[in-house]
Amino acid sequence: MKVFSGRANQALAERVSQYLGLPLGRISIADFPDGEISCKIEEDVRGRDVFLVQPTCTPVNKNLMELLIMIESFKRASADRITAVIPYYGYARQDRKDEGRVPITAKLVANIITRAGADRVLTMDLHAAQIQGFFDIPVDHLYAAPVLNEHFLAMDIPPDKLCVVSPDEGSIKRALRHAAVLGGQLAIVDKRRSGAEKTKQANLIGGPVEGRIALLFDDMISTAGSICGAATMVKQAGAEKIFLAATHGILCGNAIENIKNTPIDGLVITDTVPLSPDRALPKITVLSIAPLLGEAIKRIHRNESVSLLFV
Repeated sequence: MKVFSGRANQALAERVSQYLGLPLGRISIADFPDGEISCKIEEDVRGRDVFLVQPTCTPVNKNLMELLIMIESFKRASADRITAVIPYYGYARQDRKDEGRVPITAKLVANIITRAGADRVLTMDLHAAQIQGFFDIPVDHLYAAPVLNEHFLAMDIPPDKLCVVSPDEGSIKRALRHAAVLGGQLAIVDKRRSGAEKTKQANLIGGPVEGRIALLFDDMISTAGSICGAATMVKQAGAEKIFLAATHGILCGNAIENIKNTPIDGLVITDTVPLSPDRALPKITVLSIAPLLGEAIKRIHRNESVSLLFV
């Protein structure tokens, strides 16, 4: 077994390798003056079970192209099996035709990764679970919920003081899974979308949240406008403290400004996407999903069941 990393999130790949007790594979990736990507594997991989860690986060197109070139390199170097470890799957929000004359880009990306030569994919918290079916190769889909739940359980919040809040209707199932472990009440924010970047929070259903500690869970936080709007509504409803949690902290655009201007007590994300130092805030906590990915890699390599990790 060999684990290699692209340039998208080398720190995560190093933590995965440490969990596995293996040195990170040697590979040279650079850019030509015109922007083209060069790749050279610096060790023998013939007949090896290879895992390539590369989230397709910002810059999405460059990181995606880098992943494809890496897969091609290992294919031509006669690796026995190539698993693309994509902690964050870019273009996942373009998973259907919600209006006329638009692409299903999540399917296109799946086709490209498969055609490049990947034998299987390991990913985490896809924006839409049906994206697994876009691939014609096996997909292991993990969830960061156990890591997030462990963090909040360590806070020892009494169940009668806790309210798990879904920031929109699409996150209700996620909120229910967290509430089943953490306890407390369940509330739902009724969100109305008027465009790709514009949403409006209309109603708060369920609860109550007054005098309670509210936990808002989502799969990703992009510009943070939607979840911060939900947090503001929860605060206006009388919540004592508010914590936001998400697997993927994209934090692009006005995200940092939105987080600073929202009355929250903390934001918890994971390291599926690297958090640059200039976007780090005291109220942001980053948890590592490296042990979860490492355990999945170990089980895949040994041809053992990964189902126990699908919780």
